Amino acid sequence: MASGLLALLDDVSALVKVSAASLDDVPAQVSKTTSKVSGIVIDDTAVTPKYVVGLDPSRELSIIFQIAKKSLLNKLLLLSPAALVLGFFAPWAITPILMLGGAYLCFEGYEKVHAMFSKHTSDTGQHEGEAPVVITPEELEKTRVQSAVRTDLILSAEIVAITYATVADSPLVTQIAVMLAVAIFITIAVYGFVGLIVKADDIGLSMAKENRHPQVRSIGHGIVKFMPSFLTILSYVGTAAMLWVGAEIIAHGIPFTSHALDNLEHSLAHIPALAWFAKALTCAIGGLILGAIIEKIVTLVRKIFKK
Repeated sequence: MASGLLALLDDVSALVKVSAASLDDVPAQVSKTTSKVSGIVIDDTAVTPKYVVGLDPSRELSIIFQIAKKSLLNKLLLLSPAALVLGFFAPWAITPILMLGGAYLCFEGYEKVHAMFSKHTSDTGQHEGEAPVVITPEELEKTRVQSAVRTDLILSAEIVAITYATVADSPLVTQIAVMLAVAIFITIAVYGFVGLIVKADDIGLSMAKENRHPQVRSIGHGIVKFMPSFLTILSYVGTAAMLWVGAEIIAHGIPFTSHALDNLEHSLAHIPALAWFAKALTCAIGGLILGAIIEKIVTLVRKIFKK
């Protein structure tokens, strides 16, 4: 009886040691994964502020909190368990799902680029001759939150899938720990920064009040003047990141294009910054072309179903 108990304790001790060793690897895996999803994080950060534009400033942080909460719940309760189950029963499906999400990012990125240069629609998306739709501020807020959560779901799915692909060969304890850590860290980082961006003009206005020190007032005025330009630049960066990330995900799922990208990067390895830029630019252009093709297919399918 005593020997059996001792053997059980030895097994438990060994299990604890293995789990501890696995958990020691978590910070390194989280850091590695975070660098891989940086493009998606940039895109998520750049896209989200537009969902609070035109709404009551007093509701901005509340709206961002709603989006962040749903984003975190989706990552923790829906996407991460789905990735673990899929990885166990059908690991071959991870790459096609990633590529499908990449195609969506290219499509959405192309639509944003097209909207920048198109003169057929107004800033509100209202086509000429259409009757305006009147909704309450509460309905508008609900619609914006739902739209933001849908977009975030796609980006979050990409983040979770890339995270799982990074730790697929690790012990289950490490997989779960890394996926939870990445989900929490990225959600807090993205929406914390989005909240700061959205409220930056209010911070600037507060700093620019007459009772502030002249230097503080000057900084406040600078923040207020700079934010519109910053948001415009951020939207461009987000669109570029969307095309770049989407195309790179697809390229890595196809051996020929994956090798071509690797060869391009290796040929410029002596200048790391140039290698990164060339790879990102190539992916962005490829993503734009692929997005245009997908848009034509989607438009054709819509016309067929409409008829």
